[in-house]
Amino acid sequence: MRKWLILFLAFVLLLSGCSVGKEDASSSSRTNTVFLEERSMPSDFTIPNVDAIESLLEQMTVEEKLGQLFIFGFESKSFSPQLKEMIQKHHIGGLILLGRNVSTADHMVAVLNEAKAANQVNQIPLFLSVDEEGGRVSRLPKGIRKLPSAQKVGQRQNGAYNYRTGEYLAELLQSFGYNMNYAPVLDVHSNPANPVIGDRAYASSAQVVADLGIETMNGMKDHGVIPVIKHFPGHGDTAVDSHHSLPVVEKSLEELKQTELLPFQQAIDKGADVVMVAHVVYPALDSKWPASMSSSIISDLLREQMGFQGVIITDDLTMGAITNDHSVSEAALQSFLAGSDVLLIAGDEDEQLKTIQLFNKSVASGAISEERLNESVRRILELKEAYGLEDDPVQSFDAAVVNNTYKKLVENQ
Repeated sequence: MRKWLILFLAFVLLLSGCSVGKEDASSSSRTNTVFLEERSMPSDFTIPNVDAIESLLEQMTVEEKLGQLFIFGFESKSFSPQLKEMIQKHHIGGLILLGRNVSTADHMVAVLNEAKAANQVNQIPLFLSVDEEGGRVSRLPKGIRKLPSAQKVGQRQNGAYNYRTGEYLAELLQSFGYNMNYAPVLDVHSNPANPVIGDRAYASSAQVVADLGIETMNGMKDHGVIPVIKHFPGHGDTAVDSHHSLPVVEKSLEELKQTELLPFQQAIDKGADVVMVAHVVYPALDSKWPASMSSSIISDLLREQMGFQGVIITDDLTMGAITNDHSVSEAALQSFLAGSDVLLIAGDEDEQLKTIQLFNKSVASGAISEERLNESVRRILELKEAYGLEDDPVQSFDAAVVNNTYKKLVENQ
């Protein structure tokens, strides 16, 4: 962070009568905003969260704020000049690594370290994210132990075991340098013909999914990795793969409450920080837009009725469920205006740039108000601060340590 902003914040604190001293060790809440500190500042330099984030918001340019709304993927296994430009020029808020980016463990660490190094010119650390569920959805190099499928884990119906799987996921991903994981899946396996969920779900019982998924969520959360519960409001009863086309679920709101929504509501009540919204149409809730683009589902149902105040992220906007009917950029804008905070665009650099351009034009025209933009950026900054995100590099990867952790937490239980 720029030194002049540190001085500015300190000056504001002094004027407002706030003291700058050592944090009360008995306090149960974090008061130190990690990414708002100059690396060389003394450890007892603390800034109240709200004041610091509001001051940072005031200092950020429109381009910096807009960048925080995006998590982008990339095509190659290497860190490219184009990716560096996305980070440094467009200030994107994070990256997602997919199977196509996976090489050796050391190479993956190197790519994430390069991203962190590129982001040193920015004030705010990156979300470094991945889909690591276990089973058939895994992004690990060869030789690293992955979790069994959620279905196999769920067959134990052992909450303590699920917590340990979450703990393992956190320690595993931090070993590479990740800080966000698109898991656990809170979909209920209620349709045997479902081509995309199936064994990715813990169970066919909504309550079992809730109980086990929350434990996995907490295992990750307690060990420093941001869990993203998905795919709201439920992808378990679809008969179409949203990677290829748009599924439709013909259920009433009352039916959804009894099954699909139950795990999400309980996870929200237990402190879920991030929810991923699905590309699925629920005509009883919105006959026009899929959930990921629907204000009725995002703002009315998820925010107002279910009380979720954390970060909302879309599923990948380059999936067929979206691109068959919409451009990526227009879908991203519609999703943001409907209430999403983070737009996930896992590939296609041209579409990513078009989306950035469209959002800049929308701010200039007033289609995106300053208040609406700040609302989402504030949530994002609060999340990054809450988890103490930093862009510090991983020094080395030790496969033996990771695999021994798997044996301790997962295999020998």
